[in-house]
Amino acid sequence: MDNSKDVREFLTSRRSRVTPAQAGLPAYGGTIERILAGMTGTPAYVRNARMDILAANNLCFALYTGILSPGTLPLNLARFMFLDPRGRDFFVEWETLADDLTAALRVEAGRRPHDRALNALIGDLATGSSEFSVRWARHNVRFHRTARKTLHCPLVGEIELTGDALDLPGEDLTLIAYTAEPGSHAQEQLDFLASWSITQQAPPEGAASNDPAQAQ
Repeated sequence: MDNSKDVREFLTSRRSRVTPAQAGLPAYGGTIERILAGMTGTPAYVRNARMDILAANNLCFALYTGILSPGTLPLNLARFMFLDPRGRDFFVEWETLADDLTAALRVEAGRRPHDRALNALIGDLATGSSEFSVRWARHNVRFHRTARKTLHCPLVGEIELTGDALDLPGEDLTLIAYTAEPGSHAQEQLDFLASWSITQQAPPEGAASNDPAQAQ
């Protein structure tokens, strides 16, 4: 049984609590990070219309080990897919996902013809990647709200997940959440990543804490 419906309902309930001002790009930090932190069993990130990942939860950082971390934010998915050689290794069905991402950028370009940053991104991709140029010339327009993806995580190997997209109000932000079929091998892999991410956050046993709240 696919639990993506439950995840969509959860995201919708959280979205109703976020005002446009709270979800605006200059102030997304606290509000959006609380949403992401509450999704402890689901890798999730927030991106903008230009495919910049702006924030992610710890489970997503674990899933994207070696690629995504607090120090690498923001990370542009299109640049990673077409200009970073690691993109082909991480996205197992690279050809299909490259088609989808290019088509999604076509949608955004149509919505924002005067967006200089978006136009610059497209220009860089077209100049730096023949794979992108060929796809861009097809003029395909498509945007998926739900998609199956197989990712190659260094920690667990290939993992098949369903990605659901939910638009957040404000500065055109989209939340992407990954789920696995309950009882599947992919769910076991996510459980392992969740445990691993917790161990990475915990301070070494016996280490002194600089947090006054913990010292009390």
